[in-house]
Amino acid sequence: MEKLQAQGGKFGKWIKTSITARMFMIGILIIILLIPLSFIKKLIYERKGRQKEVVEEISNKWGNEVLFYGPMLKVPYKTYQVKKIFSDASKQYREERTEEIKYAYFFPEKLQVKSTINPEEKKRGIYKTAVYKSGIHVSGSFERPDFSEIEVDEDDVLWGKSKLIIEVSNLKGVNNLVSLQLHKNNYTFNAKRDSQENSGSYYQAVKLHKLESKFLKKEDLPLSNNSEFNLDLQINGSKQIRFIPVGKETNVEISSNWKTANFLGEYLPYNSDKITDNGFHAKWKVLAINRPFSQQFFSGIPDLRNYAFGVNFMIPVDEYQKSERSAKYGFLVIGLTFLVFFLIQTMSKILIHPFQYLMIGIALVMFYTLLISISEHSSFFLAYIVASIAVILLITLYSKSIFENYKFPILVGTSLTVLYLFIYIIIQLESYALLVGSVGLFMILATVMFASRKIDWENNN
Repeated sequence: MEKLQAQGGKFGKWIKTSITARMFMIGILIIILLIPLSFIKKLIYERKGRQKEVVEEISNKWGNEVLFYGPMLKVPYKTYQVKKIFSDASKQYREERTEEIKYAYFFPEKLQVKSTINPEEKKRGIYKTAVYKSGIHVSGSFERPDFSEIEVDEDDVLWGKSKLIIEVSNLKGVNNLVSLQLHKNNYTFNAKRDSQENSGSYYQAVKLHKLESKFLKKEDLPLSNNSEFNLDLQINGSKQIRFIPVGKETNVEISSNWKTANFLGEYLPYNSDKITDNGFHAKWKVLAINRPFSQQFFSGIPDLRNYAFGVNFMIPVDEYQKSERSAKYGFLVIGLTFLVFFLIQTMSKILIHPFQYLMIGIALVMFYTLLISISEHSSFFLAYIVASIAVILLITLYSKSIFENYKFPILVGTSLTVLYLFIYIIIQLESYALLVGSVGLFMILATVMFASRKIDWENNN
């Protein structure tokens, strides 16, 4: 028994006096603290997912994003197939001619879109998103359909069965009867079965619904002269509004009092004065030469969702993204803080108990829970300031009880302040984050090497 106590006393003395033992202990504590850090990251993902669910719920009830495709002219035509059938009776082949109706789709010669957007914020608990009411005026003209590509006889074109087609992504948000004036007459649209399925990419994930008119009168068809059209659409939406440039010349104008416009898609506005103090007024002009598709299709309505462009009205919520980036540096913060205490302990010969290291580590982990919870109710900057000041003061005052003087606690507080400031700068930077981070870590390494140059490592093993 006395032998065991002697061995235990020697082991305890080795833990207190050996640098190697303290380094081993600190390493074990850092590994242990990685467990709550992983839970912090899961918490961020959970809150981020909850925020996304609430935004989707609000959008589904109000109306999802608007994607407008059309109008286009749908013209049926006859095709013939000749089959040779062998007759057993006559021992000869005979020809059998079958008729099949196919459809050609023609885009307008000119397309002019003018849209006015009135956005507003909708809140659910602590989360919010942007929704809008939009007025869309569509005008333009159709030229005579060109069947020369497939060599169809004039008599085989069924002009009397022609229709107009529009595809739009958000039928729930439509607030008026969809009616298009073509030449002299008005044609209302009825919803048909969805024509396109969802695809994997983000832009193709928006589902389009087909609206189809009744048969067009022959006097309104662009047979001898171009037929002009006009369409007014009132529609509620959320997230964004986009248009597909189906005209041989497409001109789009979108105006709104929304001050944080984010233009997206395949094409960007051409006017330099699009952003004003009162909102934005953006203009696009897309010519047929600018897009990789033609004006007519003979094998169904093409999927052109990837070529849409428009404006994003979503409220930028990057608090969770910044919190996530901040949590990725948790290992670095804990490691460098422990390193400061280790150097102070080694140079001052003041003993720091493993439990005290553990309390300091838990305080550093608590920084991220404070950051997440406060940022949900305020800006990330304010949350970062409050959380960092709270943790720095807590650890500084706690270190005062360990070192029993003011010199080392001030050093600890200063080191933590510099460290949290350094992390915040890296989080804010994008293009130069790697450069600033590398230079900062190099300076930290140089400081540690300079501070530890006089430690007698051989006599403290």
